[in-house]
Amino acid sequence: MKKSEQIKTTIIHAFQENQNEEHRPAMEAYMKNHFSFYGINSPERTAILRPIFKEFSSISETERLDAAILLFQEAGRECHYAALGLLEKGLKNAVPSSIAVYKELMMTASWWDTVDMIASNLCGGYFKRYPERLRPITQNWSHSSNLWVRRSSMLHQLKYKEQTDKELLFETARQLKDEKEFFIEKAIGWALREYSKTDTDAVVQLLESESFRPLTKREGLKWAKNKGLLSS
Repeated sequence: MKKSEQIKTTIIHAFQENQNEEHRPAMEAYMKNHFSFYGINSPERTAILRPIFKEFSSISETERLDAAILLFQEAGRECHYAALGLLEKGLKNAVPSSIAVYKELMMTASWWDTVDMIASNLCGGYFKRYPERLRPITQNWSHSSNLWVRRSSMLHQLKYKEQTDKELLFETARQLKDEKEFFIEKAIGWALREYSKTDTDAVVQLLESESFRPLTKREGLKWAKNKGLLSS
């Protein structure tokens, strides 16, 4: 059996042994019943996966990516979270082609919970390893026909702080600003709010001088407003 198959099987067996019918309905309801769950909450899942990730710590990046794809083919949402956790463990060794797998997973069983982890954690880490690819891929994804890929293009630099490419961030926000789609409006506001902690004046000027959607403006200015940094 391939290592990728072994990882998938080991994780599934562990989740089956620890499934919790008491927690499952609430977890599924929180995700609007889009997905089935084993009923394993985040702290328990982390504890279950820790020895498994350690056992397979020496796998190649090809095996790691293959295992993630296999886990996303499973119905249980915890398997998808496990796949993303496994990929995060290999970020420092991510290969150039890893980004194609991240995008594939982003478009598989898509919802904000996995997409946001892929965008900010996996893509964000990937572009720090391959900074020359940040601009072309972000620009390409911002024009995608897939909603979640477009959302991701706004969130790649979410954790970059002073390392943020401000020009690219603002350019992407402008590209998406006219969309009447909640998940896009929210993503733009979220990304700009995070960057406002680094450069408040630039974000305030952008949002107050251009025609962004109301939700985007509220989200983007929330931190500055709470800190009393907005002029009356």
